[in-house]
Amino acid sequence: MDLFKLLVGLVILVVGGNFLVKGSVALAYRFNISMVVVGLTVVSFSTSAPELIVSVYSAISGHSDIAIGNVIGSNIANLSLVLGATACFFPISFDKRLYSFDIPLMFLSSVLFGIFLYTQSRISFVEGTIFVSLIILLTIYLIFQSPKELQSNSYIYIKQISFVSLIFYLIFGAISLYFGSRFLVEGAVGIARYYGYTERLISLTVIAFGTSVPELTTSIIAAYKREKGLSIGNLIGSNIFNILAVIGMTSMIQPIVCNHPSLFNVDFLWMLGLSTMLFLTILFGTENKIGRLKGLLLFVSYFFYLAFIF
Repeated sequence: MDLFKLLVGLVILVVGGNFLVKGSVALAYRFNISMVVVGLTVVSFSTSAPELIVSVYSAISGHSDIAIGNVIGSNIANLSLVLGATACFFPISFDKRLYSFDIPLMFLSSVLFGIFLYTQSRISFVEGTIFVSLIILLTIYLIFQSPKELQSNSYIYIKQISFVSLIFYLIFGAISLYFGSRFLVEGAVGIARYYGYTERLISLTVIAFGTSVPELTTSIIAAYKREKGLSIGNLIGSNIFNILAVIGMTSMIQPIVCNHPSLFNVDFLWMLGLSTMLFLTILFGTENKIGRLKGLLLFVSYFFYLAFIF
């Protein structure tokens, strides 16, 4: 029964996330928002909605390790599994904005998250307010500072949907995320208890992978359609959103306590290591792109991580 709940929850999350992405992008196009901003805000925010709902529900239900592990595991999956798989098929180039602002911001967000975890082993209302304030300021900055660009043809079918369909996508996606997250968390907790796994392990693997599926599909489709900015922008924006918005909003609703030391000593440091490696690669690299070889190394590193924590 728990396995059934978990699988149903994953399916509902993926379907709901897809509808939410379509609705969010269509809404952004109605306001003529540029592709860079669409990738870094609208798409990354909507693809991170599963992480947000899962983390909030977990924290309220008294499973703080799932709330934290979901975010850390999802960020690890984004930077290794998703980015690596995408680059293996379609090498990804960075524009100036990504390596001069967005990737450093992702790195600094990770460092700030780590400082709070290390010093007090919890994220309270105060830290959550700081995170949410930062994501609001970032969004405002991106909307007003990013140059307008020609709209992409990749989502031309989304631009043509009616306003009624747009509202349906948003509402259906939001409802699906709620029920999907509920089934997913309940099923994962049940499986963890039955087989003796910790909530940390389940949240870092099964739950994190499930909530990262929207990022995976969005990035691969965007790269295939030659929207490299949207592909990498979605991942970087999603990781920033996971820390500042997901952890921030969750801790404002219910303070998050890190009960398992390995969440910081192992998992967070692995996530920070990936962020640091990407930051240094862009800072000191001779070419601003991730080719197939680097993509393969990132992809394989995800499975090394899984083998290590198991």
